[in-house]
Amino acid sequence: MKNRELIAFGLCVALLFTGCGNKKDIAKEEKIEAKAQVAEAVGEEESQDNGEYDFTICFAGDINFDENWVTTQYMNTCENGIEDCIDSELINTMQQADIMWINNEFTYSDRGNPLEGKAYTFRANPSRVDNLDILGVDIVGLANNHVYDYGRDALLDTFDTLEQAGIPYVGAGHNLEEASEPVYMEIEGKTIAFVAASRAEKNRMTPQATESEPGILRCYDTEIFDEEIKEADANADIVVALPHWGTEYSTELEPVQVETAHEYIDAGADVIIGAHTHCLQGFEYYEGVPIVYSLGNYWFNEKTLDTMLLTIHCYGNNDEDNREVLITPALQANCTTTYVSDADDQRALFDRLEDISVNVQIDNDGKVEILE
Repeated sequence: MKNRELIAFGLCVALLFTGCGNKKDIAKEEKIEAKAQVAEAVGEEESQDNGEYDFTICFAGDINFDENWVTTQYMNTCENGIEDCIDSELINTMQQADIMWINNEFTYSDRGNPLEGKAYTFRANPSRVDNLDILGVDIVGLANNHVYDYGRDALLDTFDTLEQAGIPYVGAGHNLEEASEPVYMEIEGKTIAFVAASRAEKNRMTPQATESEPGILRCYDTEIFDEEIKEADANADIVVALPHWGTEYSTELEPVQVETAHEYIDAGADVIIGAHTHCLQGFEYYEGVPIVYSLGNYWFNEKTLDTMLLTIHCYGNNDEDNREVLITPALQANCTTTYVSDADDQRALFDRLEDISVNVQIDNDGKVEILE
């Protein structure tokens, strides 16, 4: 058994002795401590002498807890809440990731009024943040076109809600300095930087933060975002750039997505993970760096759509760095998101993704690679 498998097994044992292995019933601090104890038991500290590391960063697309939206109304009828809405196989993958990111496509608040003239506005009761713990979420993206749906006060409430839950957010802030600041996370001796910005709105209703006012970071003009990526690259081992972009429900890429994805990689991004389109878009490799143009919906509405969890498996040592891109195939339908377990159905989903991608191949295990 490999060391990381021993660690996983030992962690399960350690969690059992704490009283429960369910993430919603155990503080993250206890899980981290348990993992550290198990890692020491299998000699992980010795492996660190060689700079060895092995961890995963997982990403999910749009999630919506709006009180009046169909997904939340369905969840309210479920005995086990969000756990009856998202397949246990998927939740397990989310919980087991060392870092789990989602696109938080709504605002947490009881205050504010819907922005005038906006067709869809999303606001969730702050208590809904508990769902993030159940899902194993460690960081959320706020650089999107719905986090300001109920105005300034609701955005500030969103910050407060996430901060009180101990969940970092990226792509928005109390001012421009904060909104354009990388979020750094440390794991196994590596520093991961997350940076996020939005260019999703044709009618720009979600404001960019200013020196004195809260808002998001926009990237219609890429200068600030490029500088943020460069800053992150100077201070981190891996830079994850998270643009919110593209045309809704279209698998066809906007030319600006391709142009700016390459620009962000030239600035220092090591992974590009896009969102906004409510459907999956394709992959591309540029200068050896993976681009995931859109994660689409994860659990957002009642439509029947392909979806996925996207995992970056990072491993290596002092001599080499490796990053595998892995798909966990899923289907959103009827307000639920289920794991696609049938091999033929998995292959069909992978084929659909290959057809809309630029230069990738996806093997039967969901591993994404450069098409030679």
